[in-house]
Amino acid sequence: MKYLLTLASVLFFAYSSFAQKVDYDKKVEDMGIKLITPTKPMANYVKAVRTGNLLFLSGHGPSRPDGTSITGKVGEEMTIEEGYDAARQAGISLLSTMKAELGSLNKVKRVVKVLGMVNCTPDFKDQPKVINGCSDLLVEVFGENGKHARSAVGMNALPSNITVEIEIIVEVE
Repeated sequence: MKYLLTLASVLFFAYSSFAQKVDYDKKVEDMGIKLITPTKPMANYVKAVRTGNLLFLSGHGPSRPDGTSITGKVGEEMTIEEGYDAARQAGISLLSTMKAELGSLNKVKRVVKVLGMVNCTPDFKDQPKVINGCSDLLVEVFGENGKHARSAVGMNALPSNITVEIEIIVEVE
């Protein structure tokens, strides 16, 4: 009898885990997030490389749906809040590339690492508050699987004066 109860418990938890799998594609849509067509690389590189069960995404800037970029230096033309929004938009660009590469965000097992670079003045010291825009988005979409290791650093300049550039590593199925 004890064996049957143990087996029933294991089967219940296995079924519960399977039945409660989140549909990330639907979640993004339900959140009102509009994924964009990924931009083409600006040089001789690719937007993403998969090796084994890891997907490495090149640095992405904050691309708007119309193809323009959010530009400006935080601490000069941009506030922390505007930088946060730019980092969130860079996160949407990253999600867009992930979906294009994988066919579905449902293949993402977890976000492993985020490197966020902030175009900022030399005296600006709140880079983590800016990159939270991307980190918060990843946790909103992927829940606990969106929590990640992270670096947030300041840069004197970024390509085309974009406000942030963010690259990530994700574990995939």
